[in-house]
Amino acid sequence: MSRTRRLLAWAAATDATFALERIDGRDVLVGKCIHCGRKLAVELDVSRPSAATLEHIVPRHHEGTDALENLAVACARCNSGKGVRLDARRRDDPTLEAVIQTLRSRRRERWREPPEAWQGRLGKRPEGS
Repeated sequence: MSRTRRLLAWAAATDATFALERIDGRDVLVGKCIHCGRKLAVELDVSRPSAATLEHIVPRHHEGTDALENLAVACARCNSGKGVRLDARRRDDPTLEAVIQTLRSRRRERWREPPEAWQGRLGKRPEGS
């Protein structure tokens, strides 16, 4: 499993909007985009591609890390739109700062520790999380 897919699974598992569902014989975490609330699915074993993407709340371009608190699940449209609009701005840009604060707040509201039954299937917990 790739590092990005493992991080995506952990971001979904630590987001209270995501619940475990069985779809076509596969265990899938189904929840909502951090931006628009669109329904997204992430396979628990992340063996298949997904429309869900890994959102860095503080962009990597601005030294955002892969710590779970800085990661969220977003639909591809929202994630790429944020990147195009904001990633090239200076870190102290008021618009970028406002978006970061909004996303941090949403992430804190959605935070939960994943159920122990899921943790063995998610792979190693990301470092710094």
